[in-house]
Amino acid sequence: MSLDSMLSQTLRRQEGWCGLRTQVRKCRVAATRSLGNVRCVRIDLHTHSSASDGTDTPAELVAVAVAAGLDVLALTDHDTTAGWDAALQARPDSLTVVVGAEFSCEYWTHEGRRIGLHLLGYLFDPADTALSRAREQLRASRLDRGRRMVQNMAEDGVPITWPRVSELAAGAPVGRPHIGRALVEAGVVPDVDTAFRELLSARMPYYVRKADLDVFAAIELIRSAGGLAVFAHPLARRRGPVLDADVIERMAVAGLVGLEVEHPDHDVADRAQAAALARDLDLVATGSSDYHGTNKTTPIAACTTSAEAFERLMSLPTARRPIGAAA
Repeated sequence: MSLDSMLSQTLRRQEGWCGLRTQVRKCRVAATRSLGNVRCVRIDLHTHSSASDGTDTPAELVAVAVAAGLDVLALTDHDTTAGWDAALQARPDSLTVVVGAEFSCEYWTHEGRRIGLHLLGYLFDPADTALSRAREQLRASRLDRGRRMVQNMAEDGVPITWPRVSELAAGAPVGRPHIGRALVEAGVVPDVDTAFRELLSARMPYYVRKADLDVFAAIELIRSAGGLAVFAHPLARRRGPVLDADVIERMAVAGLVGLEVEHPDHDVADRAQAAALARDLDLVATGSSDYHGTNKTTPIAACTTSAEAFERLMSLPTARRPIGAAA
């Protein structure tokens, strides 16, 4: 059996997300570099646990990653490092864990139009004063936004309550997925994806905007805390407006080091455009599933980062280092 055939059989479960051919190509390269051992190095650099808006605890997330055959897992909960210790404690020797967080950001155009976006910050110092303060402010804004959105729905007769949403969050920063789970539980919608499309969208009257970080300030905060800033799902147009290439170029000048090219919300054209942009700006091209457990239908490792890109990213200086064999 050929190498491509073996790799295709290994990866067929992921077909339809970031593309079987893309993953086979990545694994072929990794296999040819592994001293003759046919083994696919699988790296997912964007996942969420119940410390924010995922449904798996950090330990459960680690177990899911191992079951999926991942070699490297990044935990990137929204605006919090609360899951780091539990994930590291649950880590088996076979898995490398990269700790990080996802930061909610915004950019205002010259015309006064706001564009929301997300930065992934990897391996920063969690005790850094400025970044800790920013995370606290973001979590407080999420809490206020969630409470106001639930109030808006309740006043319109939607049968959900703030105490139940808070209970579902279980101490994590309240996010729209928690409200979505309450809507599913109340029988308002069949699943969380439908909740986002029909009730939680920014186009709906219930929506409340939260206070986000200026993207250039966020890049500087991550850099100053010894972290690496990567632009998450930069061309995910179904989420809303996306940044022009000239703004991303300015972000690269300001200290952005990577671009999340492979992502479930990017179609083939988006991935090609993002890959070209990463090459032109000399940014590391990463890939990730953005896994949220049962809050989204996307499986872990649906999209992955190449071994070469991971090595390049990890060669950069950081306040912390990954924990595991691939560190």
